[in-house]
Amino acid sequence: MTEDEVLNEFRTSGALLEGHFKLSSGLHSPVYCQCAKVLMHPERAERLCAALAKTITQAGIEIDLVVSPAMGGVIVGYEMARQLGVPGVFTERVEGEFALRRGFEIPAGAKILMMEDIITTGLSSKECIKVIREWGGDVVAAGCLIDRSNGKADVGAPVFALVSMDAPTYAADMLPDSLKAIPAVKPGSRGLKS
Repeated sequence: MTEDEVLNEFRTSGALLEGHFKLSSGLHSPVYCQCAKVLMHPERAERLCAALAKTITQAGIEIDLVVSPAMGGVIVGYEMARQLGVPGVFTERVEGEFALRRGFEIPAGAKILMMEDIITTGLSSKECIKVIREWGGDVVAAGCLIDRSNGKADVGAPVFALVSMDAPTYAADMLPDSLKAIPAVKPGSRGLKS
């Protein structure tokens, strides 16, 4: 899939939004990607993840297990695991920190794809990768549908994305006039950090 085809999947599902948004990181942006809206359509999720799985396998990367951070990574992680023909598990927050629950395990030495829906600052990805490494997993790649950092976020593993975009982000006290004029909306799933 081309980047335009991927972005069209987001636009037609109402998942690519423009306005003034407060992100989970606490930063503000004029662009928001609501992956849940594109992933709610199984045929779209399949197309997007098949394209990303093809890119990863063509790069010669072997994957034993897909691990995703909840909540945003659960659906995309499941579909990537299905496309790659490997199991998929997810981390979830326990008292504010990611952990494996539900009897999930990561075998020591397993080659892991850490799969996110969107990477902006890379915070959730890094937290998930920390858990994987604590279990002895070898994070050979990180995947996401859209890299909002345009390759700037260092998550500690090579990142594979269907789209890399430079979606600007701003601290609340550094907003451009164009965003100051629009009330901020918080469409994400995680609370702001103070």
